[in-house]
Amino acid sequence: MSSNFQKDYLKNFNSNLLSKPEKVQKNIYCISGLGADRRVFEKLKFKGYQPVHLNWLAPYKQEKLTDYAKRLAVEINDPEPILIGLSFGGIVAVEIANQMKIEKVILISSTKTTREIPWYFKIFRWLPVHLLIPFKSLLWAIYLPINCFFSLESEEEKKLLKAILIDTDAKFLRWAINRVVYWKNQTIPNNIYHLHGTSDRIFPFTFTEPDFTIEQGGHFMIMNRATEISQLIERIIINQNK
Repeated sequence: MSSNFQKDYLKNFNSNLLSKPEKVQKNIYCISGLGADRRVFEKLKFKGYQPVHLNWLAPYKQEKLTDYAKRLAVEINDPEPILIGLSFGGIVAVEIANQMKIEKVILISSTKTTREIPWYFKIFRWLPVHLLIPFKSLLWAIYLPINCFFSLESEEEKKLLKAILIDTDAKFLRWAINRVVYWKNQTIPNNIYHLHGTSDRIFPFTFTEPDFTIEQGGHFMIMNRATEISQLIERIIINQNK
């Protein structure tokens, strides 16, 4: 091979490499919990997938959850998306899945129907204290018990929860809790996978019927059980496609 021919060959070869399009990762849409944002997903690993975080919208006054889910779904650009919903975000993911065709919806520390919500939540229908008091002030007043309620295990998690409380919009929080209290969904979408911890104190394990159980996992297990949850997500997404 002549020197000039070799130079031209290598030039063309490198040019083809540069012009070759990179493999496009499929989107996986993440919906966070009450007032939280993408920070709660930061420890999860999505092999071969690109996480897209759906940001909360300001709810309209007295807006129904079905209508809110429809508005949020406008941000989804895939015809049959994969959804991951955490806590309240899981409830919203269920509502989206009831309105459009989805490939899979994965719930973490959440519920599929109103049957999985503890009966005592319904007390707030008749005693709506969450609508009558300065709710965000109450959260700060019970900050230490909240740490226990969320089963936080490290200073990092406590700092994150504190940051979330600071950033949370009180009006959105009040509206969202009211939507949970009055949620009456009985429909379980197809291709739904539910991950739940046995030590969850927000949506207690005994009320749920999960597909995958995280032993000793609390409501914040997305942070302190991230490796295990990531492995389960990969198993659900990849293995279920085989």
